[in-house]
Amino acid sequence: MGKGKSPWIQSRSKDQYHKMAKREGYRSRAAYKLLEINSREGIIKAGDRVLDIGAAPGGWLQVASRFVGEGGYVLGIDLKEIDPLPLKNVETIVADVESDGAMAEASRRGPFDVVLCDASPKLSGVRELDRARQLGLSMASLRIAKAVLKRGGHFLTKAFEGPEADELRAELRKCFSEVKTIKPRASRSESAEVFILAKGFARGVPRAEPGGEVARPSGPASAHAFMAEGPEQ
Repeated sequence: MGKGKSPWIQSRSKDQYHKMAKREGYRSRAAYKLLEINSREGIIKAGDRVLDIGAAPGGWLQVASRFVGEGGYVLGIDLKEIDPLPLKNVETIVADVESDGAMAEASRRGPFDVVLCDASPKLSGVRELDRARQLGLSMASLRIAKAVLKRGGHFLTKAFEGPEADELRAELRKCFSEVKTIKPRASRSESAEVFILAKGFARGVPRAEPGGEVARPSGPASAHAFMAEGPEQ
């Protein structure tokens, strides 16, 4: 490793998913998280319309584009401009997920079958503060999802495990038929990062779902971002 590189940069260079992403042309290692989740859960299908919140640098856009195919559409929203992708079914816009502008832009292009959120706050290193900030982004994304999702649609969001994630799960159970927690193989084992998947959107129909264990399969993978592809908590 070169002298002066941060521990995160050094560990990143040894990361098998980072190497795979570079080799296979994905813009971030996070692509493998969505690849695994969708291969298991089948939330994104051919012809779907997908909204990706916190989409920079574009790894999830690439994956979603692949799954929806030529007949689908993917809209990416991020605070910063995303370098153009050579994908005809992908559009990107610059907007703050916590602003009314993001809601308006998404609503104008909706409705959507799936809403994704891999947005992350800039981490402070204070776990309680970082979990609260992550919850704020997830709740803002859920607000948009409630406005633009088709009935029966799905919502997938990043969370940091803790009381705040419990609060998010409770909120999701009010308007989705199924809520589960997933820890993909590409999430670092030492990280508190998980993904909460809510299936079957039904506005105004509260559903009480039992909590479950965090699912983390073993073995190699088959196949963000307000601080794009940075350290996980």
